[in-house]
Amino acid sequence: MNFDFPTFLVVASALTGGIWLMDAIFLAPKRRKLATAEGAEADVATTTYKEPLIVEYSRSFFPVIFVVLILRSFLLEPFRIPSGSMMPTLLVGDFILVNKFSYGIRLPVLNKKIIELGSPQHGDPVVFKYPKNPSVDYIKRVVGLPGDTIYYQDKTVYINGKAMEQTPIGPYEGIGSGARMSGTIKSLENLDGVEHTILVHPRAPDFAMGCQQLMYGPITIPEGHYFVMGDNRDNSNDSRCWGLVSDENLVGKAFAVWMNWDTELDAFPPIAWERIGKGIH
Repeated sequence: MNFDFPTFLVVASALTGGIWLMDAIFLAPKRRKLATAEGAEADVATTTYKEPLIVEYSRSFFPVIFVVLILRSFLLEPFRIPSGSMMPTLLVGDFILVNKFSYGIRLPVLNKKIIELGSPQHGDPVVFKYPKNPSVDYIKRVVGLPGDTIYYQDKTVYINGKAMEQTPIGPYEGIGSGARMSGTIKSLENLDGVEHTILVHPRAPDFAMGCQQLMYGPITIPEGHYFVMGDNRDNSNDSRCWGLVSDENLVGKAFAVWMNWDTELDAFPPIAWERIGKGIH
């Protein structure tokens, strides 16, 4: 079961804030009045004025919870990379930061856009709600924008009939959980002006079983939708398998790695130190 952290933050903020507010408006004035009542005994007054424990906790926790809610909902959100579908750009165990306002301001939980600020561009590494299970977050690279005609053949992406240039770099040498990808070909792809590295397995079929969205020819991307692919082209569950990402499912743009923790690294602690602070392109 996936823990719904955004809903928890909203509920916790409303609960602690509500208790604090109700006490400030209705109960605290009565306590103060009793405490200062003429002729009240000192020990009775002190006991009467004492703030209830639930109010004390709510007053202490509300600011912290509310600040986390605002930061996570509208500014930045951390994610952990669980698979190798975006290798070599992102490795298993990377902890990344996502800009939540790159593609507009959205209400938490409802994910409804209330302010337009921008839209995905070719080559953007985006986090989104998996269309087949919105409780799960995916990260892929934007390949097709609304109005684009997309095709994929011989490991090459075609946008509006133009092949996206690839420059081979050499065999890839993986580490830790990514060691199994060693020997695949690492290339520099120019995706409509955005350069980034990809991995391809020359002997793997262009379309794996169940991933046949472009098998029978190009498709044109409708308005409000995006075609996404993993940088690890032959080991990625992406738009070739399950179709397009709706604008409603977008979460934000990934821009940096702030930590890496891969238990399969031959090191203690199992951290790839050189990845900390690395930008995502």
